Amino acid sequence: MDAAEIAYAGIARQAELIAAGEISSSELVEVYLERIARYDRSGIAQPLNAFRVVLGERARMEASQADARRGAGGERPLLGVPIAIKDDVDVAGEVTAYGTNAHGGPARADAEVVRRLREAGAVIIGKTNVPELTLWPFTETATFGATRNPWDLQRAPGGSSGGSGAAVAAGLVGAALGSDGAGSIRIPAAWCGLFGLKPQRGRVSMAPRPRPWHGLSVNGVLTRSVADSALFYDVASGAIDSDSDSAPPPAVPFVQAAATAPGRLRIAYSTRVPVGVVSKLDGDAARALQEMVELLRSLGHEVSEHDPDYGIGSIPALLVRYLRGAHDDAAALPHPERLERRTRGMARLGGLIPPALLERSLAGEAQLARRLNLALEDHEVLITPATAAPPPRIGQLQGRGALWTLNVVAGWVPYNGIWNVTGQPAASVPAGFGADGLPRAVQLVGRAGDEGTLLSLAAQLESERPWAQRRPPEFA
Repeated sequence: MDAAEIAYAGIARQAELIAAGEISSSELVEVYLERIARYDRSGIAQPLNAFRVVLGERARMEASQADARRGAGGERPLLGVPIAIKDDVDVAGEVTAYGTNAHGGPARADAEVVRRLREAGAVIIGKTNVPELTLWPFTETATFGATRNPWDLQRAPGGSSGGSGAAVAAGLVGAALGSDGAGSIRIPAAWCGLFGLKPQRGRVSMAPRPRPWHGLSVNGVLTRSVADSALFYDVASGAIDSDSDSAPPPAVPFVQAAATAPGRLRIAYSTRVPVGVVSKLDGDAARALQEMVELLRSLGHEVSEHDPDYGIGSIPALLVRYLRGAHDDAAALPHPERLERRTRGMARLGGLIPPALLERSLAGEAQLARRLNLALEDHEVLITPATAAPPPRIGQLQGRGALWTLNVVAGWVPYNGIWNVTGQPAASVPAGFGADGLPRAVQLVGRAGDEGTLLSLAAQLESERPWAQRRPPEFA
């Protein structure tokens, strides 16, 4: 395998290669550090800017230790495999910047999910860029600049896990940690041609953060293949005592679920958007959904149109927690006065939400979830477009205020955030390319706690229409 083949192999295959002695962790780390230097920093006219910080020397040291462990007969599921960490998650000794210079000092300890990755043998190669306070589906900040989409450097990779999506799509790392508070794993996955599963709330520990965005946000991963995500979730899953939420153990390991045919499923599909969102579905996105519906039927699944009952309360339920979360995150920063004007505007909007309204919204979650999940009483999976629009241009909303930006981006990504309110799993699955040469995707929504069905179905789709071998030409 040449360097590019190794770089794009994915973490499951890389773990196999290292375990078999066909490549060392040190060699793999050097492949990625060279690609990061070439593509992400200053090696091309418009660097990708996926990483906020590259932990080159630490990664080399960790890789050397992993190689020593393997040489001594050590076996761990991710031994020596590089992973990138989204910059809203703590890595010991490094600043957690949240896309802003309003941050504090270095983290004293790894977040629980990072600790589990290290325990599994992973090498932490760097931290990836995010929009300020992870608020937007584009990754552009005054402090750290714009992160670009590998498929078109004039376009955004999505957000808030935009740096993670760009890094994996460009072959700068095999997998990258993301978080998803209103689509922040699924949106960059859709716009970068990746697989991105938002897990069940409580599946992956959020510690040390106490229920970010009042339960909307979960930790997860962006990968090239379904098998890579399944491996990550087997390694990283599990809450600890300080977590506010925990998910029941899966019926079978996620790797096993991804390797098992789903059987004949009842699948609903819908293009309806929640009440209160002004959105126009991109023609290529609509075609991608219809083609996926036909593919699912050809595979023997029972597919019928069935719209979720969003009602008039879905978007308010999302906005109350999202805006109040923005306010709380801004207030917790050591230097909130350094925040960008638009972010300060979002924090002010969140400050207008009284605690009593937040409590009512939280108390109404179960009823809202029951109503939305009526579509899944007679179906195992709901399929929608992953986004309504293709990736926006870099700087398209530069200088716009909080409300203007919020209204525009809501129309781009109307299908995602409501499933953060309910907490159930949802995944973005690649579904080809539009006439503009940019990726399109569909969203699969599963029943509460049923990531296994989503992984099994997504793996079946991947086997029918493989996407992992597709690479952005400039980074191939």
